[in-house]
Amino acid sequence: MTLLDAQNLLRAKKADRQVMMTGGNAGIDAQRPDLPPFFLDSIRQTTADFFPMFDVPFIAGTGWTAADDDNAARVVVISKALAEKVYGSTNVIGKTLRVEKDDLRVIGVIDNWRPVPHFYDLNTDTYGKGDELFLPFSTSQQINIGHSGNTNCWDDTTDSYAVGAPCEWVQFWVELGTAQKAAAYKDFLVAYSQEQKRAGKFERDPNVRLPGLMDWLRYNQVVPDDARLQTWIALGFLLVCLVNTVALLLTKFLRRSIDIGVRRALGASKISIFVQLLVEAGVVGFIGGVLGLGLAWLGLWAVRHQPATYADLAHLDVPMLLSTFALAVIASLLAGVLPAWRGCQVTPASQLRSQ
Repeated sequence: MTLLDAQNLLRAKKADRQVMMTGGNAGIDAQRPDLPPFFLDSIRQTTADFFPMFDVPFIAGTGWTAADDDNAARVVVISKALAEKVYGSTNVIGKTLRVEKDDLRVIGVIDNWRPVPHFYDLNTDTYGKGDELFLPFSTSQQINIGHSGNTNCWDDTTDSYAVGAPCEWVQFWVELGTAQKAAAYKDFLVAYSQEQKRAGKFERDPNVRLPGLMDWLRYNQVVPDDARLQTWIALGFLLVCLVNTVALLLTKFLRRSIDIGVRRALGASKISIFVQLLVEAGVVGFIGGVLGLGLAWLGLWAVRHQPATYADLAHLDVPMLLSTFALAVIASLLAGVLPAWRGCQVTPASQLRSQ
């Protein structure tokens, strides 16, 4: 939205928490002879509620306050990676960081934090590495931090980022704890839109939308359609494999009816036969899981070499590894239930007479 609208909504304080922000970029001077000045394009210009709203993890210090926003305090929060790059340590609270030509005091260091996707600002890099430097929005306006992201103007202006400029470039987020609060906030937005229309700022009737996070991600098609298609194809292959497994296990167990009949004649119960056959199906699933894991690694390697923004996220972590084996074994056990049940129904007398 426009800077003016974002400031008006921020001052209204109608939500549990509210944040106005945008991406930015600036030059960083570490003031070290062994580290020349460098350009940082992962800067977040925001307000105080950003850190509690998005549960940003701190390893030292804390964020700034609403008073710091009002006073355009010369403070900054940096990432662990940036702290180690500039200072060689995360024990940097109170130290000075030169951003462009201004010295800012470090008041917080956040832990490794990379939301994927980069949901709170889809205009910069949806699957990017995350922000490394955070400073008050008001401070960034005073020291002229560069803006990164989309800027949409509907009229001529000499300064697209000035208050009152006919340009949209600011993201605005609110946290609403209940459905009732969300409904009340939407009513507030409708009233605000009507007020701005009467004042001549808005030309159209209110068309207010208040999406939740997941609705917002779906609206922006953050998950590519081909990824969803690949998921459905994978589930289809799984279903075909299960059907084939049922048929193969059923054939295998029925061909062993003579052995099963002998075991029954020697005193084995139906339950023990059922468990034995089900364990055999589980072993088949485990072996299939091992082979499937190799194919999965090969497929993920191929995905990582695609020219897609999310390609570097294609990896197999421990939970996915465990779930792979669990899915393979459980699927094979489910596929083996019918064949095992049919196998344990073999009548020993008829099998012995036939032999």
